[in-house]
Amino acid sequence: MSAALTATAVVRARRVLIGSTLRPATLRITDGRITAIEPYDAPGPGLDVPDTACLLPGVVDTHVHVNEPGRTHWEGFATATLAAALGGVTALVDMPLNSVPPTTTVGHLHRKQDAARGRLAVDVGFWGGAVPGNERDLEPLWAAGVFGFKCFLSPSGVDEFPPLDPAAFGRALRTVAGFGGLVVVHAEDAGVLAAAPARPSRAYADFLLSRPDEAETRAVRQVLDGARETGARVHVLHLSSARALPLIQAAKDEGLPVTVETCPHYLAFTAEQIPDAAAQFKCCPPIRDAGNRDELWSALAEGVIDCVVSDHSPATAEEKAKGGGDLQQAWGGVSGLQVGFSAVAAEAARRGIDVAAVSRWMSRNTADLVGLDRKGRIAVGADADLVVYDTAQDTAVAAERLAHRNPISAYDGLTFPGRVTRTLVRGRAVDPGLPDHGWGEQLRRSA
Repeated sequence: MSAALTATAVVRARRVLIGSTLRPATLRITDGRITAIEPYDAPGPGLDVPDTACLLPGVVDTHVHVNEPGRTHWEGFATATLAAALGGVTALVDMPLNSVPPTTTVGHLHRKQDAARGRLAVDVGFWGGAVPGNERDLEPLWAAGVFGFKCFLSPSGVDEFPPLDPAAFGRALRTVAGFGGLVVVHAEDAGVLAAAPARPSRAYADFLLSRPDEAETRAVRQVLDGARETGARVHVLHLSSARALPLIQAAKDEGLPVTVETCPHYLAFTAEQIPDAAAQFKCCPPIRDAGNRDELWSALAEGVIDCVVSDHSPATAEEKAKGGGDLQQAWGGVSGLQVGFSAVAAEAARRGIDVAAVSRWMSRNTADLVGLDRKGRIAVGADADLVVYDTAQDTAVAAERLAHRNPISAYDGLTFPGRVTRTLVRGRAVDPGLPDHGWGEQLRRSA
């Protein structure tokens, strides 16, 4: 990769994703934006994409735990955004936890923005957090540019970000509805989880029993009821259980303002494949069985699920190894920021689904979710955030060679057909060999 394209550049490819169609085109880029889309044989020197590759909009990952400040040894802006770029992600939105402090006040947001300054290889925005007692902080956070508010309906795993009980959840929804914001919800029911068997065990089957489908279905029902009662826009995070899909479909048919995401690890893996004591696969909600996975794919194809995001939730080896293989004690989270797009694209191709659909789920729909109307698309006026995805090359995943701070990955040792070979952020090609990756911008909600 070259360090950068010139201020005015040309990018030419036989397969450019414009709208929902791959077609030959030449893009002209000025000051980081696409200024013209011309025929493939339009004159001008620049970047010629190999005929085996597609030119796609950059992935917009709206669910990433960067963990800085406070837990930078778990990840951090420098490593997270370089990993993102190498995986085709050109913009991400950082979750309000597991940083210390969490992004629950404007002051805490400013601390996170200070930590990110000059350390970004891609563009980064921020979610705010809704926790008990911070209702008065929500509108100021919205005015400061966060894209919405993350909350939990069950324990988050970190003491500084407690869950909302039903009354507090209702108050948060009413508050956010009052200024037209968005509430994004970790939807697992605390009561169901408390009643589920959770004995110490290295067996993945036992861990799965401790996070039953009912925890998701009951919580999703609570989210939908809350949207119905308050008019708040709601988004269901990291859906893993297909049993919640009929509830979601009915809510959409009713016209409720609800959107839903799932994650690459729920689409790429099945419970039957996961070895015991393999904490790199542990996440909450969990990876479920093969039939469940097939239903998630069908729901994506039918539009019941709107988008796919990484839920990159890294930790140190010590946190993942806690308990010596006891999956109740190990940190729950999959590190997938760098390989999520390749994993989904490969599994989609195996199922006869084209890369245009994958790009819609991971670029256009995620950008639209948070109102980034210049991201996630190739169009005149859009940012020149572009990915070269070569279907003639493979992605061989080795955890120790990923850009993530800690060499832990559920995808370690796998090979996917297709490879991200180049990523451009506002027209500038990311070069992993450069010592500085400070050209990424901090994003804020524009309206």
